[in-house]
Amino acid sequence: MSHNTDLYPTDRLATAAKAAAEAGVDALLISPGADLRYLTGYEALPLERLTCLVVPAAGDAFLVVPGLEKPAAEASPAARLGIDIAGWAETDDPYALIARRLPDGVAKVAVDNHMWAEKLLNFRRAMPGTEQTLAGDVLREMRMRKSPAEIQALRDAGAAIDRVHARVPEWLRAGRTEREVGRDIADAIIAEGHVRVDFVIVGSGPNGASPHHELSDRVIQAGDPVVVDIGGTTEDGYCSDETRNYVVGEAPEEYLKYYAVLQRAQQAQREAVRPGITAEALDAVGRDIIADAGYGEYFVHRTGHGIGLETHEEPYIVSGSQLVLEPGMAFSIEPGIYLPGKHGARIEDIVVCGETAGEPVNHRPHEPIVV
Repeated sequence: MSHNTDLYPTDRLATAAKAAAEAGVDALLISPGADLRYLTGYEALPLERLTCLVVPAAGDAFLVVPGLEKPAAEASPAARLGIDIAGWAETDDPYALIARRLPDGVAKVAVDNHMWAEKLLNFRRAMPGTEQTLAGDVLREMRMRKSPAEIQALRDAGAAIDRVHARVPEWLRAGRTEREVGRDIADAIIAEGHVRVDFVIVGSGPNGASPHHELSDRVIQAGDPVVVDIGGTTEDGYCSDETRNYVVGEAPEEYLKYYAVLQRAQQAQREAVRPGITAEALDAVGRDIIADAGYGEYFVHRTGHGIGLETHEEPYIVSGSQLVLEPGMAFSIEPGIYLPGKHGARIEDIVVCGETAGEPVNHRPHEPIVV
């Protein structure tokens, strides 16, 4: 992963410690995953052996790693933070080691949302009587507001996935299976500037009516609308996610009718992004247009999800969320209309909330592309 130091500023640990203190938490226990990358830049392997960043509310953070992972940790961006990187030997109990290093009287710790259950239970054993809560509740506020360097990383990821969509017509045609097309797309995701393929959805014909359909051996046929939703992770560690729609030959009349509604809804939502609007209100902008046209029951999911070091993270653009959007928040705008057994469509851009409006990082045409 990237060693771009702008993406991993050294003050994040101090900010996290302060946030923990304000939340009444004595320490954060962060296992491998996006939160560890966010705080240190260290892309640790999620192993059965414990790797854990400990961020006390008061005192110095330290990183506990299996002895055989210590060279990798010391070679990562975490090393320049000046924190103690402590290796543990095969016969050590790393949970007891962490419990001993924490200040006396620790009453409440916040554990990584993605920590394995067996590791959480081991911490419970090592810290009897200590209350556990989720670290995501503390770190969410930091991660939701992207820095200028993070926004640039999302722009770069958006441009990379745009280049893949530009090439989809090379591979999408009648007589090929979704899986064959998906394989070509996956190769292009890497070739166009990602280090990892996160997902490839090629939903042809009736499969397009299933929002999370991935790939099957269905043969693409003339007249099929095709939903292509793809994303990957760049070297900087930031994710792309973009959905465009293709038609093999002549599109069904019914499809073009609801597609026009969908395009209008998605555009209205893109244009409604600004500081001060709530996530719920932004969701309603597109949902109301789709419902008023008679397709409300066919828009079956939220408008969007935040994106950054993970494809899905806060904020979620969903009915019921009173979250007020702020500059630096980045999320997808992806309304969809799905007719079960027939076909479907979803248009998705990643948008960053700016000082006065939204900035899309994807720039491919929104119309269905005829191949």
